Amino acid sequence: MASTSGASGAAAPKKPKPMSKKHLQHFEKRLLDERKRVLKELGKYDEVFNATDQSSDGDLSSYSFHMADQGTDAMEREKAFLFASKEGRYLWHVNQALQRLYKNPDTFGTCMTCGNQLPFERLEALPHARMCIACKAKEEDAKRR
Repeated sequence: MASTSGASGAAAPKKPKPMSKKHLQHFEKRLLDERKRVLKELGKYDEVFNATDQSSDGDLSSYSFHMADQGTDAMEREKAFLFASKEGRYLWHVNQALQRLYKNPDTFGTCMTCGNQLPFERLEALPHARMCIACKAKEEDAKRR
């Protein structure tokens, strides 16, 4: 017969203790450094997107490019756009992590799915991580199906 009281059942998950102030400052610095790096990188892509066809190859004549040159330039612009999009998504994740850190520092570094504390090593490698490895793997597995 199943017991209805919680005494013999599974214990409620233990609330993880908040990260130390020293660790919070460390991750804030890491996130701000990443944000600064990404913004600098996006600035480089801005220069690529704003370059005119004539200024991009150094030719100041008014003659049009050869079709092969135009194709190469279009491909390079497309690659730059894809890289800039990837950096933009990464910047969004970094900004979200900073927002979580500032809004509720007591829960920063806890998995948003299961509530367990994220290992320091995971946050060191990926300071904007929202989930533990197990929960992230489940999420990615569900997306593949």
